[in-house]
Amino acid sequence: MYKVRVILDTKEDVIRTLLVNEKTSLENLHFDIAKAFGFNGQEMASFYRTDEDWNQGEEIPLFNMSEAGEGVSMATCMLNETLPNMNDKLIYVYDFLQMWTFYVEVIEQSDEAVTETKMILSIGQIPEEAPEKEFKAEDLSTDLDDEFDDEFNDFESLDDFDFDNY
Repeated sequence: MYKVRVILDTKEDVIRTLLVNEKTSLENLHFDIAKAFGFNGQEMASFYRTDEDWNQGEEIPLFNMSEAGEGVSMATCMLNETLPNMNDKLIYVYDFLQMWTFYVEVIEQSDEAVTETKMILSIGQIPEEAPEKEFKAEDLSTDLDDEFDDEFNDFESLDDFDFDNY
């Protein structure tokens, strides 16, 4: 049995703790998490491997996306193989249009048998809308402006250039 804590990435605390059979697939965990947070489980979703600092790594999609059919998917990944140790973590993204983002962590393991997933803790209410995600990239515009300014300052406009000479 695994005790899995799932935290919704919002300003307010929205947490669910689930007791899960350790041999369940990530696909079943996907449906269990969706149900625990009041979703129907019909939207696309992915788990992402992560390190202890929650840095996003390899994607585990709901469906096999490889052309040869040999890629990883939630159906082929078992919980005890994907998260073998205490404090192992995954990031879970549900509904790519809304980008509901969850942090999933194994907080306890035991030999106790669990046949179906049970929610044992529920804190907070899910907001009406997913929090807006802000994706920031490094601002390179000033570096590029400086790099090209010197080379092209000789031309005020293309009208000043005499194309007839070529």
